[in-house]
Amino acid sequence: MNSTGPAVALSSLAPRSVASGLRLDDPFLRAVGETPLLPLDRMVDSVGGGFELLAKAEFLNPTGSVKDRAALAIVRRAVEEGLLDKGRTLVDASSGNTALAYAMLGARVGFPVELVLPRNASANRVERIRALGAQIVFTDPLEGTDGAQREARRRASADPARYYYPDQYNNAANPGAHYATTGPEIWRQSRERVTHFVAGVGTGGTISGTARYLKEQRASLEVIGVEPAGPMHGLEGLKHLPTAMRPSAYDARVVDRTIRVETEDAAAMQVRIVREEGLEVGMSAAAAVVASLLVGRSAPGAVIATILPDAGHASSEEDC
Repeated sequence: MNSTGPAVALSSLAPRSVASGLRLDDPFLRAVGETPLLPLDRMVDSVGGGFELLAKAEFLNPTGSVKDRAALAIVRRAVEEGLLDKGRTLVDASSGNTALAYAMLGARVGFPVELVLPRNASANRVERIRALGAQIVFTDPLEGTDGAQREARRRASADPARYYYPDQYNNAANPGAHYATTGPEIWRQSRERVTHFVAGVGTGGTISGTARYLKEQRASLEVIGVEPAGPMHGLEGLKHLPTAMRPSAYDARVVDRTIRVETEDAAAMQVRIVREEGLEVGMSAAAAVVASLLVGRSAPGAVIATILPDAGHASSEEDC
């Protein structure tokens, strides 16, 4: 069938590189946040009950992780301050989830993105990042995200006119996003009853910003950080702070204590969460649930809130 409409030049269909005036007033981006707070009653019952466990379903954000919140806040500030004008490329390091969020924002808003990831980053995330048009630079997996940070910093320093380096690990907009959104949401959704907050430590932004807000509402609230048991681990996105570069986004003043979780315990819990709660979550989420149940067993009557940072599939290790 012949079209009777005007001819369309192929050049008009070419991928755009940079938008004319970067805009963040977008209905799709307004879908970031306001995730539900889910009761994990079966998990609680399995250890004898006597407390509540409420989990923030951050895997329901647009790219499937809590990192959409921080990435959007970082990009919003950069756009407002003119740091992404004239085609500058955003370059940053990530274990995967923030990289995916940046890639989505670059495609949606219209700015180039270059991401530095350890070579052992999830193959599924790498594929999705590339599909969104972002460039990827791989670093030595044995150096983890610390090595990726050093490479991102080197690239930005070598060509500051080309790159904008937001440095998510040391950017105040990272915890600021959670102080402004995640904390208030948890407080409201829990009907102001939360007594404990448990969250993984990666960049430190999620736990620090959320904890600061919640402690302002209830000074007695206890905050528990979740870290891997050692420097070599399979809990993607989490840092073993004693042996890692400590990000300034992490505020130790609002974290009362730390529970360190073995990779094997998180893997077993991931399977249980899928089968018993029907939630396909990642390994860092499973580690947070392991720690939350330990807290609840020693705190009768507690109302514990935790974060389920992303989705995962217990049957596929590379997606954890």
